[in-house]
Amino acid sequence: MTRPEAAHPSAALIQLDGVTVTYRDRDVLDAVELVIRPGERVALVGPNGAGKSTMLRVIGGILRPTRGAAQLDGMPVEALDRLEIARRVAVVPQQATLPFATRVEELVALGRLPYEHPLRGARPADRAAIAAAIERVGVGHLLGRDVRELSLGERQLVLVALAVAQATPLLVLDEPTVHLDLRHQVGAMELLVDLNERDGTTILAVLHDLALAAHFFPRVILLDHGRLVGDGSPAAVLTPERIREVFGVDPSLVRLPAAPGDQVIATRRP
Repeated sequence: MTRPEAAHPSAALIQLDGVTVTYRDRDVLDAVELVIRPGERVALVGPNGAGKSTMLRVIGGILRPTRGAAQLDGMPVEALDRLEIARRVAVVPQQATLPFATRVEELVALGRLPYEHPLRGARPADRAAIAAAIERVGVGHLLGRDVRELSLGERQLVLVALAVAQATPLLVLDEPTVHLDLRHQVGAMELLVDLNERDGTTILAVLHDLALAAHFFPRVILLDHGRLVGDGSPAAVLTPERIREVFGVDPSLVRLPAAPGDQVIATRRP
């Protein structure tokens, strides 16, 4: 089969054209139109069941749309094999189950599989990428430990290191801060900013914490009942009216930064 040519660097890295995903006669995604260009840093937010994880599975080629089309780097996702996808996008899931003992460094090394020679194995460049990812994410103190014995937060950071070692132009994360304490949440967000601004990695992250999304991401996409209902700057998307309408809560319960660089504080009424 003849594959289409790769997109021009200025073209969309992710493009969804009328993507609909139906489960048991229910549209989990409903005619979603989306373009994300190289170098963007985007937060994907919305209530539980809005379709956020489903969208990530479509982008990663794990799930085929019922209707519409998804493109990755200018190519139809369905035209790419798993190896080609793995060289374009690294995915950090909410959690991963490991059926057998795996040391931290062995799990991070899986990020280099898309580049390894099938017979020669890891090259010096691969080993260097693994070591650099472990240092950059700050999980060196966990080396030698069985990943199954780590806390959920520690395991999440190791998965981030795996994705960093994969060195793809696109990094997709499904709730990367869900198991992290406050210090590590902020550290993870600062790492994503650094990967985006220093390395040029395009970032798409599902987040439940609206304050983190507003503080660290210049673009926010809001999903509700499978439909894209907001796309723009945090100030334009996360308005009090929309927070009340989509999340069904009093906007005063969430304190968002008024401007980039403002302190991030999430508050609740007593």
